[in-house]
Amino acid sequence: MERRVGTVSRGIRCPIIREGDDLAKIVTESVLEAAASEGFAMRDRDVIAMTESIVARAQGNYASVDAIAADVKAKLGGGTIGVIFPILSRNRFAICLRGIAKGAKKIVLMLSYPSDEVGNGLITLDQVDEAGINPFTDLLTLEKYRELFGENKHPFTGVDYVQYYGDLIRECGAECEIIFANDCRRILEYTKDVLCCDIHSRARTKRLLKAAGANRVCGMDDILTASVDGSGFNSRYGLLGSNKSTEDAIKLFPEDATELVYTVQKNILEATGKHVEVMVYGDGAFKDPVGHIWELADPCVSPAYTDGLEGTPNEIKLKYLADNDFADLSGAALKDAIADRIKSKKADLVGDMASQGTTPRRLTDLIGSLCDLTSGSGDKGTPVILVQGYFDNMTD
Repeated sequence: MERRVGTVSRGIRCPIIREGDDLAKIVTESVLEAAASEGFAMRDRDVIAMTESIVARAQGNYASVDAIAADVKAKLGGGTIGVIFPILSRNRFAICLRGIAKGAKKIVLMLSYPSDEVGNGLITLDQVDEAGINPFTDLLTLEKYRELFGENKHPFTGVDYVQYYGDLIRECGAECEIIFANDCRRILEYTKDVLCCDIHSRARTKRLLKAAGANRVCGMDDILTASVDGSGFNSRYGLLGSNKSTEDAIKLFPEDATELVYTVQKNILEATGKHVEVMVYGDGAFKDPVGHIWELADPCVSPAYTDGLEGTPNEIKLKYLADNDFADLSGAALKDAIADRIKSKKADLVGDMASQGTTPRRLTDLIGSLCDLTSGSGDKGTPVILVQGYFDNMTD
């Protein structure tokens, strides 16, 4: 019988992961137990994906705010530090800001406006327009910001992040001055030692600051790149991708997980004879159309994956073929013609009109986004996702 189902994404329930757990064994057993329980079979090119959170938890990749403070002080001097372009997040940044503030005498906090890098809004573009402000050039003091815009609470959290971040810095023993600008170089009017807290634009920000005469410049990816007094660390991303664990500690993005993904792949092959792909995923790469928040607060969607997940999809658009090349066909004849075209498609369809409208994103970004939406971020209890049929087309 012809298969009637294409891609399926399943959340796999697992035990609560603790530091030191054999995660490869747990993931393998959880997937195989789910298959037996639900009556589905493993197939070649299935994708098993694990949230970055359980990987970091198993690794024990945690650090205290004191470890952050020590590294910030060592790398930026401990005097007046410009902290620029942080995202507005209690989970993602506030806990890091506690450590940063403890490592400085004074923080000059420069927030981007009208929103942060991932779309959390302080104000709206309409408010900016009505105030006659040029967001590309104008720097606002806290007093001017309040005069023009008053108090603005985040629509989802109800938090006034300007007040919240300022209070947090002062509670940690540092002086605080808050300004608003979108040109990173404006911070140099206040201090030459700068911590860049942007995520995806960090390389450009650091380059511009250094060219403009900054003294010491670090990014979040330069803090906790090595252990401080036995703390966890991430040699590639530092604090990027971290989030709150307790009031005094963060969970870092997982350190190298390459061995883990290949071990799970090997375990499944030995148990089932099927060659699956395996990846670790964090935030999905998608944007909320209502809140305008871009989900990707992690430095990448997938920090580790097996070789078969390299590249981008190579697909043709069925509706293009149906409406153009085979407009005179219908029914079985149309289906057969399209199937033949799929079977004979080129290995690389870049520039081919038949591929227009397909998604030219990396496989790990697409599959990781699917997994993030499937697992959610709350109490589903499914930190492992099994995706089947992703690499199928209508001829399979």
